[in-house]
Formats: sequence, C-alpha cells, structure tokens
Amino acid sequence: MGLTHVFGGRSKAPELEPIGVIDIGSNSVRLVVYDGAVRAATPIFNEKVLAGLGNSIATTRQLGASSVQRALDALTRFRAVARVLKVKNLRVLATAAVRDAEDGSLFIQEAERVVGVRIEVLSGETEAKLAAYGIRMGFLAPDGLAGDLGGGSLEVIDIARDQLKHADSLPLGGLRLIDETGDKIDRALPVVDEAVARVSWLTSGRSRPFYAVGGTWRALARLHMEQTGYPLRVMHGYAIPTREAIEFCQFVRRAKKITSLLGIEAVPRARREMLPYGALVLERLLEAVAPSEIVFSVFGIREGLLFGLMTRHEQEKDPLLTYCAELARLRSRSLAHAYELCTWTDALFSGDGLVETEEERRLRHAACLVSDIGWRAHPDYRGVHSLDVIAHAGFAGIDHPGRIFLALSVYHRHSSSEDGRPDALSNRLRLVVSKRTQKRAKLIGAAIRTAHMLSIGMAGIIDETRLVYEDTKLVLIIPKAHAGLNGERLRRRFEILAQLVSREGEIRIAD
Repeated sequence: MGLTHVFGGRSKAPELEPIGVIDIGSNSVRLVVYDGAVRAATPIFNEKVLAGLGNSIATTRQLGASSVQRALDALTRFRAVARVLKVKNLRVLATAAVRDAEDGSLFIQEAERVVGVRIEVLSGETEAKLAAYGIRMGFLAPDGLAGDLGGGSLEVIDIARDQLKHADSLPLGGLRLIDETGDKIDRALPVVDEAVARVSWLTSGRSRPFYAVGGTWRALARLHMEQTGYPLRVMHGYAIPTREAIEFCQFVRRAKKITSLLGIEAVPRARREMLPYGALVLERLLEAVAPSEIVFSVFGIREGLLFGLMTRHEQEKDPLLTYCAELARLRSRSLAHAYELCTWTDALFSGDGLVETEEERRLRHAACLVSDIGWRAHPDYRGVHSLDVIAHAGFAGIDHPGRIFLALSVYHRHSSSEDGRPDALSNRLRLVVSKRTQKRAKLIGAAIRTAHMLSIGMAGIIDETRLVYEDTKLVLIIPKAHAGLNGERLRRRFEILAQLVSREGEIRIAD
C-alpha cells in the first residue's frame, strides 16, 4: 500500500466545487465558501453579519423587524458573492431563532426569495448531529462530549469516534439568556442549572474530553490566552484542564465590568455582552460532566454539513496528513520527495533504533510532508517563516503540542543552531511543550535537514539510499550513482544527526 493511499491524496468531487454554506443563526448570519467537499477543505471566503435574530425570542417570540432586515440584506449580498465565486452548491441552514419564532415561517419565505435556494430549518436533533459531524471533521477519532453554544440554544452531544450516542438541545443560548433574565447574570444561574440537570446522560462524559463549539466559547478561549500569555492565537485544539477552565469561567462571569478584563480588546465587541453568560453555561456544564479537559473547536455545523456530503472514503482520511499533503503540493518543490522523507526517516525508528508512539510517528510524517514549504523564502528567514506558517496554519486533527512540534521540526530543518533572540516565537513555543517534544523536534529537523542536503529537495535520490544502525554507528549508504553528492556539508549534517541518536556517523558508498 503506497503512502499516498495511506495519507489520502487530493481527490475532489467536481460537482461540489466550490460549495457554499450559509448559516442563519440566532446572533449572526454567515457565509463560508469552501473549495470542495473534501477532508482538507479550505475556506476561500468567510463573512458574517451580526443580525441578532434571537435578541428577543424568549420574551416576544418574534424575530424583530430590524434584525430581519439585516439578515435579508446579508442574504442578498451572500447570493451575489456565491454567483461571483461560481458556487455550484449553495446550502442554507437556519437554527434556533428561526426554529422557535412565531414569525419564523414568514421570514423563511422571504429569505428563500432573496437567497434563491431552499432553506433548511434544523431541528435541535439535526443541529446536534451536524455539530457532531463538525467535531469529526476537526479531530481525529474524537471520543467525548461536545457542546455547541449559539445565541439561541445549546446542543450537547456524546461522540464516540464515528457514532453519535446521545444528543439534546437546551434553551441556553447567550442571547436567549440575556433576554429571558433581563440581562441579570444572577437570574441566569438557576435557569442554566435546571436545564443542565434535565440531561441525565451528561455523566457519560466524565474523564473524557469536552469539545467546545461556538463563537462565545471561542472568545472565552481567546481571553484565556491573553490572560495567560499563551504564545499562539490559534483557537482550534486549544485545551484547558477542567478545574482551571471552571475557575476561569467563574472569574469572567463574576467580573464587575467585562470591559475591564485584561485582554478584552482581543474579543470582538459584539461578543462581549454574551461572555458572562457563555462562561456561566460552560462552568455549570463542566461541573456536571467532569471531563478530562475542555478542547475548543473552530469546526461546527457548517463544517459538519460539509463532512456529511463526503464519501465514507473521504471521511476516513487522516485530516492532518491530508492537509499537510495538500500544503506540500501547493508550496514545496516535490510532494513525491516529501513522501520519500516519511519512509526514509522510518529507518531511525526501526530495528535497534529509537522508539516512538503511533501518534509520534504520525506527527513525524506530517513534519516530513511540510518540511519544504518555506523554500521560496530568503535563506536567512526560511526557518522563522516556516515556523510562523505552520504554527498558525489551519490544521485539523492535531492538538497544540503537536502543532508546536511540527513548527519546531521544520524550524530546525532550516537551522541547526538556536535562534537566540529572546522574543523569537520559537523560544516562546518551547516553553509550552515537553522536553521530549523539543528533543524530537530537533532530531526530526536534523534528519530532514540531512536528507535535503543529499537530495537537493528532489525525488528519486533518498529512496535509493539506506539508513541503518550498526552497533555504535548510524550508517548512511549511498549508491555509486549518487556518490558525487557526498560532500563536506552533507557529512557535517549527518554527524549532527548521528549525535542526536547517540551514535557515530558514517557515510558509506555502496559497492
């Protein structure tokens, strides 16, 4: 079985390219256009309008004339955008506000006329299913509870890899709670506790991850990053231990003035009023569930819809390795060479070599795939440039320590020396990962650095060489046909690699 098959090469369904999803939510109306219904889908357009359809649903049961007009104006523009981008498949979803409003059906009639396609009003169960699909889109084999907090409702779901075990929709959206309680956070506490207590299966999430979806919860994550001085600003996969998350939620909801919180500038103004309510809902959920940690997701019902349109074969691809292969195809000199690196570095972890877990092997292959994406940058900045791109790339199926490992590995692929600048991102990233991760990143970077010196980044060279352990030696065997590539710089780089595996390096020309 070839590596391309294992990793999942790029295969698209032409009839779905590009595909657009409009999400008519309780707070915002958003259009996202993706390049196709594929495992490593890339958004090519993303815009939202804060229409506030759910501002008064709890008290009036009506959408409100000004909110409706803002939503219709947004839909008019989004239809035009879809036409310009030649969207072949435009899907429109409506969630809690439209579902619960007495004038929801009238709005749908007018909205369908404006947008030009049928609008699907999601039931709570369907919304939960799409949120679960979104988690499957964003994580490799997820196993835990997920919560998708919108302006009008909260969907909670039990996901066991590819199965949806339980799901409930609760009337705990941020806008709904503000409306129902007259914007009194203390009045919201018993409302939240009563709703959460009705979900008997929440304890099934004990000691499993809790995946948090929704703009308000992502804003909480951003605020937590700012307050703790976290070096990345990537929301997806950001994890907080449960007790720390509960204490932070309590801190936010009890703040006398939300605008006085350190780092609040990083949170969009439109989200700030809902932060205390989002914090309250998350706090009470975490208390009830007692998960191992909370993991934030940028993948929700829009990505869930996309996931549901994929073939089973596409769904089963590794999201990280598929994305890395696509990035390599677009930015590196040779995707075939990137695949060869995966096999070539396997030798370091075979026989009498080093030991790695399955997840570490997966991350090493990912590092090999993206190792050459910075080759067009100035030589003095390839390491820093690659590190910045990888640290902030739109990866799925990877946690933050794994993301940092990839970034540091490719950083070391371009430089064997440390970047001594005290403000360098590489130095700050090292502070939040283990010594083992740092050591592995340096090792993999040195291996890739050696291979590139031998192959000049081109396919068909390193696959004809062999890396073997012989007692106290690490031996690189080069065939006679490529003997001329053995030079001083290659020998120097190979010796550094050998030292990192506690061996003496030897380059041997095959007879």
